[in-house]
Amino acid sequence: MKRDHKAEADLLVDEITQMHSGVDLAPISVTVLEAMRKVPRHFFIPDELQWGAYLNRPFPIGYGQTISQPYIVALMTSLINPSADDIVLEVGTGSGYQAAILSKLAQKVYSVELIDELSVQARERLHQLGFDNVEVRTGDGSLGWPEHAPYDAIIVTAAASQIPQALIEQLKPGGTLVMPVENLYSGQSLHVVKKSSTGQIEDTAVLPVTFVPLHSAGEEKH
Repeated sequence: MKRDHKAEADLLVDEITQMHSGVDLAPISVTVLEAMRKVPRHFFIPDELQWGAYLNRPFPIGYGQTISQPYIVALMTSLINPSADDIVLEVGTGSGYQAAILSKLAQKVYSVELIDELSVQARERLHQLGFDNVEVRTGDGSLGWPEHAPYDAIIVTAAASQIPQALIEQLKPGGTLVMPVENLYSGQSLHVVKKSSTGQIEDTAVLPVTFVPLHSAGEEKH
């Protein structure tokens, strides 16, 4: 669909920047904000929700899944701080929007989606839009994608009670993993996990968040 989204995207980025100014974290990367301007979010939103494509809010995309709030996409991307030569793993492809943002910043993006229908749709959408450095497959994201490990960075777009050990193992020394983690008493919080050059793990909770749950293949939900 044809849509001049530049003005809408500019307003969205302004809102993201203003929202983040009230958070006690480093500023969102300028390169991330530029990627947010360039990627046409309306292509990743269901037709009946096009009116809200550039609002700073999540939307349902079917199968009990959502496209994340743009602010959270920008924040998580900035927290892993991808470089042009990085290999990034995304767990939870969904609509493909987060992968599209990552594709503007990294050398290669591997994305795993449990729900086959979403995986197929995202793969076709990303290909049609020219995001050719993104590879999508259907699979259990909690197991990562070991064939292409280790990864410079990992983004997980669904919440679990703990960070899967497979993902920590597939993170390169010096790499960063960002994932929402659920606590029985305090709800979900966004965690930043850094692996040192010697393999030591530093896990920091940075912000309360709300994400759909991370499911494994044995408990697939539609």
